[in-house]
Amino acid sequence: MKKLILTFLLLPLALFAQSFLISNIPIPKTYIQNLDPYPCNEACMQRYLDNEMIFSFLAHADSKLENKEQDEIRMMSISIFNLGSSIITDKLRIALLLPYKIIGKYASSTTNSSFAYLITKNRAFELKSYQIDSEEIEDIQKTLAQMRSDGFYYVIAPLTQKGADAVSQINPEMHIYFPTIHKQDTSSASSYLYYGGIDYQAQSDLLLKEAVSPLVIFYDQSHTGQKLAIYEENAFKYKEITDENSTSSFGFFGSKVKKTKKVLDQDRKVIKFSIPKRTTNLEDQLKDNEKIKKGSFFLNTPIVKSGMIMSQLTLFDTNATNVLSTQINYDPLLLSMTQYVDRKDMIIANSITHTNNVIIEINSLLNNDIVYDWINYTTTVGIDYFFSLLTNENREYEVEVKDNQMVYPIELLKPSKSRFIKHSSTIE
Repeated sequence: MKKLILTFLLLPLALFAQSFLISNIPIPKTYIQNLDPYPCNEACMQRYLDNEMIFSFLAHADSKLENKEQDEIRMMSISIFNLGSSIITDKLRIALLLPYKIIGKYASSTTNSSFAYLITKNRAFELKSYQIDSEEIEDIQKTLAQMRSDGFYYVIAPLTQKGADAVSQINPEMHIYFPTIHKQDTSSASSYLYYGGIDYQAQSDLLLKEAVSPLVIFYDQSHTGQKLAIYEENAFKYKEITDENSTSSFGFFGSKVKKTKKVLDQDRKVIKFSIPKRTTNLEDQLKDNEKIKKGSFFLNTPIVKSGMIMSQLTLFDTNATNVLSTQINYDPLLLSMTQYVDRKDMIIANSITHTNNVIIEINSLLNNDIVYDWINYTTTVGIDYFFSLLTNENREYEVEVKDNQMVYPIELLKPSKSRFIKHSSTIE
């Protein structure tokens, strides 16, 4: 009898142990009926919120609210309580093309970013992932054909350069968005392909305006690191001057406009250091090296490697004028893994400038970061763009789209003692 009772008591635990399995039964929708015969204005709804009467508030908040804070609470509640929509629409169908073995954690984080965005919208949707084993053109072509067969024509594809080039060769008549690739790295002219990658060259151009000679560039062996090191060297060595002997008549009301040209500046010196993955000691490069004293140091290295470099810039008394970096090092980890004395003269370029508190919070519930992780952010911007195309609703992220490329604003930030703050230039 005791054995029977114990088995009976453990049965619910055994059932709950299988809760990680995803059911194909849809989660029930919650509908809130408004029984209040009187209208409720902004002040009235605020009273409901102040008195923690959330469902009374939601009963009246059946459409977008003018008060931004109240509307954020409305949107958050729609997601948390899975509120049913009063708007009848066709189901949104968006697919994800995921090379799991190649992009690693981003296979799940970009999925979470897409899912978090869609559940903030009060509409039915289907988000389906398609896994590919490689980025060979045959694998991608086969999977894209399957997507079309399944009725998906809008695709989020966090691929590498190889995968994006393969899609460009296939040239499918499907709307495909690459959150990882910038269009300047492709030759595609397809109107169906969209690009959301960060413009590292534009960020470098802005940072180089803060640089002094000598410019000391650190870079790793990655494709991005090597490419940026070459670009920054050339961009810094050449300065733009006005060509006094050349004019154009295409100025304002046909007036003459002087042309500019780039010339080599002999006073601008560049020194480059390639930092292998396992290198942790930079004594040979930095100690008693008079050639780099008081220079600007440009870091094209991942966050951990950058922290190591910055600490040794201080250790070996390089007296750096400043330390520059692109989006690569916009990471809160920088604030905890470096000392303030090492980063006090650092300037970082950042293009994650648009925020939406509701979408950020829903991502947080999924343990997903779109505040600092640029790939998750650009994925969110892309699915927002597709959502607007499919529904004709206004976009949440008003990022300019130019020739099928997302054009992000760029701001310069400084890592202070506890957060990133706006940088005010002191170099003329």
